[in-house]
Amino acid sequence: MDEERRAFLGKLLGIPSPSGFEAEAAACWRSEAERFADRTWWDIHGNSYASVNEQGGPVIMLAAHIDEIGMVITNIDDRGFLRFEQNGYDLQGLPGQRVRISGTDGPILGVIGRKTVQWQTNAEKRKAVAVEDLWIDIGARSRGGAAKHLEIGAPAVIDASFSLLGDGAAVARGFDDRVGAFVVVESLRLAAMREPKARIVGVATVQEEVGTRGAQTSAYKLNPDVCIVVDVGNINDMPGMESFRQQQGDRCLGAGPLITRGPNTNPELFDLLCSTADSHEIPYQVRASSRLTGTDANPIQVTRGGVATALVSIPTRYMHSPSEVIHLDDIEYAAQLIAHVAAAIEAESSRFVPD
Repeated sequence: MDEERRAFLGKLLGIPSPSGFEAEAAACWRSEAERFADRTWWDIHGNSYASVNEQGGPVIMLAAHIDEIGMVITNIDDRGFLRFEQNGYDLQGLPGQRVRISGTDGPILGVIGRKTVQWQTNAEKRKAVAVEDLWIDIGARSRGGAAKHLEIGAPAVIDASFSLLGDGAAVARGFDDRVGAFVVVESLRLAAMREPKARIVGVATVQEEVGTRGAQTSAYKLNPDVCIVVDVGNINDMPGMESFRQQQGDRCLGAGPLITRGPNTNPELFDLLCSTADSHEIPYQVRASSRLTGTDANPIQVTRGGVATALVSIPTRYMHSPSEVIHLDDIEYAAQLIAHVAAAIEAESSRFVPD
């Protein structure tokens, strides 16, 4: 990945984007797409769109959610400590984490506190952490002092930045799923260079983490014939995962995107992705799924009269933690594969109806 693309990825990851508060990250995504797209726009729900070959057909939707897991402030106590609800984080890893809150005058830094270990009873030390055991400390000394800088309902995320690790890996908060949003805009850019016959529309959906809501509204509005959803996918190449490898097969970082096969995906589109990857020597991994995938692919597949849908996932370690790990090669492999497939589709969507 060249420096320009990596800089945009880092910029996108640096913008807090918890569910329901995606506007700034979405604007960043559209700004990047405006460099090459025929048109960009957004809808009342907050979904962002960018299209190439506006008069072409059929309509291909490339979708990834731009929201991340996060927190919302629910109360301020008399001493200025903040209580919160969270969506998606592993509570066991939250104590001691720094957080960034969207305050009335800009970002506010805080720390997630818990009764220190020296004050805990033996029973408390053995107990799993609950959200009721935690608070956010912003250094305020009273309710009034804290309320000067933030409002009830303010969103917050873990304060963790994008950084490179060794051997092409990278770590960040919120790769789930702004890395997918990055792949969508990159796939769209690469497909536009291949003079596609189809109209290809990239969509950065909102509120996936609270019920795949943006996927429902954007797919209904766009009414695509074909959709490729990009999300992150759990892998099992870490210590202690032997039983999962035996059951699922190896799923590894840096070995190419995961292509899902199962009832939530179109078999003809799955075959096209795999055959295209083979013909262009793009590494990939097949992931079997016997049920709904828990991604935007779920509602898009059954929108209106049905959409031929596929799911391409970026291999990810430590999903829904403050330090998700991906490999930059997998991002490029995914973007190249999706661009090739989107540019190659010329026939009407009937080709994706199983025999």
